[in-house]
Amino acid sequence: MLVVATAGHVDHGKSTLLRALTGMEPDRWAEERRRGMTIDLGFAWTVLPSGVTVAFVDVPGHERFVPNMLAGVGPVPAAVVVVAADEGWMPQSAEHVAALDALGVAYGLLVVTRVDLADPRPALARARAELAATSLRGVEAVAVSAVTGVGLPQLRAALDRLAARLPAAAADAPVRLWIDRGFTVRGSGTVVTGTLGAGRLRVGDELELAGSGKAVRVRGLHRLGEPCAGVGPVARVALNLRGVARDRIARGDALLTPGRFRPTDLVDVRLAGDPVADLPAALVLHVGSAAVPVRCRPLGVDTLRLRLNRPLPLLVGDRALLRDPGRHHVSGGVTVLDVFPPPLRRRGAAAARAAVLATVDGRPDLASELRRRGLVRSGDLSRAGVPVTVAPVAGDWLADPEHWRRLGRRLVDVVTEYARAHPLEPGVPVEVLRQRLDLPDRALVAALVAPPLRLAAGRVAAAGAPALPEPVARALALVADDWAAHPFRAPDADRLAAVGLGAREIGAAVRAGALLRLPGNVLLAPGTPQRAVRVLAGLPQPFTLSAARRALDTTRRVAVPLLELLDRQGSTRRLPDDARVVVGPADDLPG
Repeated sequence: MLVVATAGHVDHGKSTLLRALTGMEPDRWAEERRRGMTIDLGFAWTVLPSGVTVAFVDVPGHERFVPNMLAGVGPVPAAVVVVAADEGWMPQSAEHVAALDALGVAYGLLVVTRVDLADPRPALARARAELAATSLRGVEAVAVSAVTGVGLPQLRAALDRLAARLPAAAADAPVRLWIDRGFTVRGSGTVVTGTLGAGRLRVGDELELAGSGKAVRVRGLHRLGEPCAGVGPVARVALNLRGVARDRIARGDALLTPGRFRPTDLVDVRLAGDPVADLPAALVLHVGSAAVPVRCRPLGVDTLRLRLNRPLPLLVGDRALLRDPGRHHVSGGVTVLDVFPPPLRRRGAAAARAAVLATVDGRPDLASELRRRGLVRSGDLSRAGVPVTVAPVAGDWLADPEHWRRLGRRLVDVVTEYARAHPLEPGVPVEVLRQRLDLPDRALVAALVAPPLRLAAGRVAAAGAPALPEPVARALALVADDWAAHPFRAPDADRLAAVGLGAREIGAAVRAGALLRLPGNVLLAPGTPQRAVRVLAGLPQPFTLSAARRALDTTRRVAVPLLELLDRQGSTRRLPDDARVVVGPADDLPG
């Protein structure tokens, strides 16, 4: 299906031309027919000689109804610019074409009407000159009379050629249907209409209402007034929706494939039109069928940041226009560069951002996005309209390859520096590394670890680094000589100080698993609990604390916390009379 919008000055014969082409009445309201001018959007269609169906979105030409005109033009891929031979180029002709140019509409036709009333050549020459500086330069022109029928066969043939030139729409893309009408049908409920530019719709599909996130279901589909089970792009469609009341939906809303868009109220854009520095602070952004007030913040010579008064489901590369409604002036067309831009908090941030945006062309290119962002979630890029064709480095995180290599080198440097500053620690905690490298997720730290680094127990260290600093290892060797003679005795404070085991050294040895610390700062060799169970199993069962202390040849200071540890580990069980029995083999104990 070819879907085109009309454009042109009021009373230049747009609706009359559509009646002659289609035999349908595009003006829907009695008020429109009474006043002889289109006020809101009208719709009509016909079949061309090739068999292709052409659907027209008839837009109002009066300057008071330009927002309605933009709602019809925004989602449509082609336009028919209508100029009357007897009046020629007029102010609304210029504003409509400026809007089409701002939106980047490059496909269309120039139609000079009322050739039965005047020579079409002057109007044709002027219109061609005006179009020469726009996106519609060089479009085919046809002169017609809707009254006499002159030129209508040639116009139908030109529409066929236009249909053949249009690029194929992306049928496998997610659906973003901008709503241009909503109404209620008795017995059916809420019905909305729009131009399906990409993706496919089927009866039974679940869609998301942009902004609210509300889920709605397609109860029925109509294509050009006929029911259908499914429809692909490009097409004029009507959807009967279940799950939303008529008063909860309006022109400018959008129906979306769930999870494939992220509505945003902050975007960075490039402007083609008025100088950025001369823009007023408040304008209206027209995109799709939506018209949203925005606040403008200049960034660079042709770039600015827009704060929307409500979120819209925008994509990188979207075309829109900025309009000053007070002056009836199109400020220019914008290309969306970034739909989730970084905050601008520091002095000079706007200038730095402008320098970054100067390298962006508005095409959704994965490599470019990764270079600019360094790290980004795969879902964020895909919901911004950027195709993701590479595997994540961790979770759903994507990384620019060069940035990822730099992070790996920095990781080695940070681990080395930390080891020098904290010689008693067995590596750098992952959270410390996340903060030092300014990473958004701990999983990225783990993914960066590669030889010569290793990750163990939540810390990263050099693979060949000793588990303990050499002075601590020497001190433990001296204490081990004491345990060789009396394995269940804990060294006292004087002995620990004598061998050089202070609080920091002891902490390092405990973290490395070279010391077992029990409550009361009782320090034992790591395998002591297993050895104790084997000794206690040789006692008459049950046994008392006193019997255990004598069998282990230790003090009450050691025996009490050691037995409590064995109770918690399930190797011994404490009885009501405070005696104990061994209930598990020593080999089952951890460590």
